[in-house]
Amino acid sequence: MAVVEPNPPESRVELEVHRIQALIERRQFLLALTAAEAMLVEVPENRDVLYLVAVSQRYLGRITDALRTLARFEGIHPDFGRLYQERGHCCRAAGETAAAIESYTRAATLNPSLSASWQALAELCSKVGMSAQAENAARQAAHLAKMARPVVTAAGMFAEGNIDSAERLVRQFLQTHNDDIEAMRLLAQIGMKLDILDDAEFLLESVLVFAPDYHAARYEYAVVLSQRHKYAQALAEVRKLLRIDPENRAFRTVYATACVGIGDHDEALQMLRELLTDAPQQPDLHLSIAHVLKTLGRQQQAIEFYRAAAAARPSFGDAYWSLANLKTYRFSDDEIGRMQVHEAASVISLVDRYHLCFALGKALEDREDYAASFAYYERGNSLKKREISYSADSLERSLRLQRAVFTSDFVASRLGVGCDLPDPIFIVGLPRAGSTLLEQILASHSLVEGTTELADIPRLVQRLAERSEKNSAPRYPAVLTELSSEQLRRLGQQYIDDTQIFRTGKLFFIDKMPNNFRHIGLIHLILPNAKIIDARREAMACCFSNFKQLFASGQEFTYSLEDIGRYYRSYVELMQHWDAVLPGKILRVQHEDVVGDLEGNVRRILDFCGLEFEYSCIEFYRTERAVRTASSEQVRQPIFSAGLDQWRHFRSHLGPLEAAVSFP
Repeated sequence: MAVVEPNPPESRVELEVHRIQALIERRQFLLALTAAEAMLVEVPENRDVLYLVAVSQRYLGRITDALRTLARFEGIHPDFGRLYQERGHCCRAAGETAAAIESYTRAATLNPSLSASWQALAELCSKVGMSAQAENAARQAAHLAKMARPVVTAAGMFAEGNIDSAERLVRQFLQTHNDDIEAMRLLAQIGMKLDILDDAEFLLESVLVFAPDYHAARYEYAVVLSQRHKYAQALAEVRKLLRIDPENRAFRTVYATACVGIGDHDEALQMLRELLTDAPQQPDLHLSIAHVLKTLGRQQQAIEFYRAAAAARPSFGDAYWSLANLKTYRFSDDEIGRMQVHEAASVISLVDRYHLCFALGKALEDREDYAASFAYYERGNSLKKREISYSADSLERSLRLQRAVFTSDFVASRLGVGCDLPDPIFIVGLPRAGSTLLEQILASHSLVEGTTELADIPRLVQRLAERSEKNSAPRYPAVLTELSSEQLRRLGQQYIDDTQIFRTGKLFFIDKMPNNFRHIGLIHLILPNAKIIDARREAMACCFSNFKQLFASGQEFTYSLEDIGRYYRSYVELMQHWDAVLPGKILRVQHEDVVGDLEGNVRRILDFCGLEFEYSCIEFYRTERAVRTASSEQVRQPIFSAGLDQWRHFRSHLGPLEAAVSFP
């Protein structure tokens, strides 16, 4: 008997897949099925092998067996477009037209490059009188027929998750066809997937120069602009689309997102409610409405919509985490039980699983079951870390460059440069360090505008850095030594102009992006009269609070105790450097001091900002404004000290963190 390798090399699996495909192409279906089934014993969850088993079974007329294989396939790989195309072929062969249409539609949605699905939909929909759907499918099939073959192939690879292969193929094609708009659009989609948004924006901008009436590309352009926090530009683009197709749900959704971005929450809420009317069981819409209601301080209504999102899709981890993220919500026994069942299920997406883990961590912490709580927090962080590529070494190198460039001599040589407007008040530090409380205190003053975590400084940094050649020295921050006084002034003025959309006419405004502590030197060069406040919290409390937090995006250092500890130390060391080269420029506010002496610290903060004392800053929790961070519900209550030492309940698990934050 032959010995079966428990884990055959991937290259051998690929070779066998190619051999089976060749057998199918030569119409040797029985040989193909025999080979595929033998391979399935070795790799029972392999997507390509399962697909080839089903294809071979269909060609042999074994439709029932093929459908059974596809059902197993779906349980393991539910987002694979070709699976549903193959099911469509099976249903069509069995004369089940409605089921075939449903399967082909699902296939084309997941993988729009599947010409066979579009062609089948055109024929079947026409046959049953679905003329509009038939015409759309025929258009899509004709569009694919006109596209260059390598681009269609790359689009299929991208839809199936083979992103590196898709990128290589489309870049190779663009070397000889640099004006092919479909190739540029696909490369932009790959950039969006990989979070290389500056490239995606440029590519889509270029597509629209060649093809200004390409509405799908303009929609994606609006999405990228929104993701880059360029909400005013996103609104301008999506309004063009809505003038052409005012009922388009995708256009209306990105419009609502951009409205949230500029702070027009009432308009966003109205649009989202209209969308929900037409799709009352859409869980994402319930979730989006709940997020807006939470931001507006309408907590009970937000809870109802979060619960509705979970009811519409019972394993929807984000709905449960959003309830937990209110910080004031307490889960029932029944809710905890449902979450545990869904989290333990064998078939659940990674995203849903880690959202449920963080929600269960919070639910059990509230019940003082700290061991079980930590187990879920630890599992959630471990799962989330699989998605990211954070490097503590890279972060530490970039902060060393800040210290190397911003010496006392360099700072002294740039006195009097930049835009002299005093409008911005920057609050920097680590997340979960009390910055939202400081923002709420300041935003309760009659002269101060509370905005949000503005992306303008990080975006400026990205532009200054450009895209350095691989393995070459980073351009930023060294590039700042090359800029003239006038260039620095213009950069400061541009920041003021770009943030105007978030303001309503008050003299001062707050930029609460915590990661701006990395760029205090840049801020000082372009806005020398801006105020900078460092929100600081006791190391263990701050770091563990980050470990418990699942962020919507960014803050990738938070998903490991060691990474968080190293990040905290790097932050403290860089702030010590800024204090040395910019004496008196930064006000440090310790969260524990604010809790212990609110009025004294409020007066100190206002004095630093040059503001007269107003009692409304003491009663900050009465201020009605949109608050978008995780602490939104906490800052709508009077100050409390209960959470200061919460980390101590978990101390036995936090050895790696204590070691990482301990300074020699």
